[in-house]
Amino acid sequence: MFGTSRKPAHRLSKRNRYIAWGAAGATIVAGGGILVQSASAGTTMPARKTYTGRAFDTCTAPSAAAMKAWRTGFYGAAAVYIGGKNRGCAQPNLTASWTKKVTAQGWKLIPIYVGAQPFCQRGSSPEKITAANAASLGVANGKDAVAKASRLGMKAGSAIYLDMEPYDIANTSCNKAVLTYVRAFTKTLRGKTYRAGYYGFSSSSAKAVATAANRTDLPEYLWYAKWDKVNTTTSDWPWSKTLYTNHSRGHQYMVNSKEKRGGYTITVDRNAWDAPVAIVG
Repeated sequence: MFGTSRKPAHRLSKRNRYIAWGAAGATIVAGGGILVQSASAGTTMPARKTYTGRAFDTCTAPSAAAMKAWRTGFYGAAAVYIGGKNRGCAQPNLTASWTKKVTAQGWKLIPIYVGAQPFCQRGSSPEKITAANAASLGVANGKDAVAKASRLGMKAGSAIYLDMEPYDIANTSCNKAVLTYVRAFTKTLRGKTYRAGYYGFSSSSAKAVATAANRTDLPEYLWYAKWDKVNTTTSDWPWSKTLYTNHSRGHQYMVNSKEKRGGYTITVDRNAWDAPVAIVG
């Protein structure tokens, strides 16, 4: 669908970035506002908190001092890797106290969980999805993701985004196992009154979820990697315009951007964001 693929180092390991999938272009998303919206009628899910604007993600959560210096108005949200056996970086700064401090600074947080990865994926990872363990592993990872988010002060109603790196979605048995895992993870989060989001690549892992014929228990929010350097969640959206509407999309549009703000230099990925974030406080 798109060109060669690369894999950010902070997704699965500390190795050099790359196995992901590239490009195509479009327009600009307006940024900055926060919307608080009600959960679906008939559920006990707390109201969601939605951020619209630019967000960044980076391997290790920056210090609270760095976050304060970076609060210049360009970014309004930061994605943080809260757990998973395939998380590539240590997180010495990421504590409940840090969450409280940076939220007080005005940041919105996007929790990412780097769960099990497909058996047909290139490279190695400590935890693999197979046909035999997909459902049970999805439940176990879902419970762990909620526990990790809760310990960081991210409350019920928060969205947690499951990170799925590129894999061969044409491999039918592998793709089926991944979707079984994703559904079990999603259902587990919802059962514990957390929202389920999903990070993947527009030509592979995100495409598998976006184009699945059976929509049962799939994540409510889709964060797609498409490195076209265009800050949008609309004009380069690769699938049906009726999918993931109503503030339900994130777009990772640029990677490895070395930026200096307030005396702190951090290499980040840039994201256009229009989706739920963590509920803190």
